[in-house]
Amino acid sequence: MSKETVFTDLIREHQALLYKVTSVYTDSKLDQEDLFQEVVYQLWKYFDSFRQDSKITTWMYRVAMNTAITHLKKKKRRPDVQPIAEVLIKQSDAKDEVYEERLRLLYKHLQHLNTLDKGLIFLVLEGKNYNEIAQITGLQASNVGTRISRIKKKLKTNMTNS
Repeated sequence: MSKETVFTDLIREHQALLYKVTSVYTDSKLDQEDLFQEVVYQLWKYFDSFRQDSKITTWMYRVAMNTAITHLKKKKRRPDVQPIAEVLIKQSDAKDEVYEERLRLLYKHLQHLNTLDKGLIFLVLEGKNYNEIAQITGLQASNVGTRISRIKKKLKTNMTNS
């Protein structure tokens, strides 16, 4: 099987993972599509350098998040913001009004987190354990646990005060 075929199959298999990462770091559907293309490009660019020291999804998360953070830094230079909560709610398949309101509130408060904290809480919401998060982010697992605990506390305080 050719390298191109293997890569294309990998992207198809894990495109939901990539869309989730891009949705956290963008404010509009257009930006999300641009970022998705940039992430795929970066994955292709570094595909040969994947050493298989970790799972392929861990490597993909890392590349996607680093690309998203770089994209976010570039975007901050040019203002034109649409709240991420609106974008995510539009994409949500859920019809439950209470669920949608809670989701809207959560994403509203996530926007107030710094870039690293957004990524950490995103990975928690994705069901990643501290060791996986540490591999993806390059932090120590104990540091991940401490940061996530602080983020949760901050979110809880902010959400109960609003």
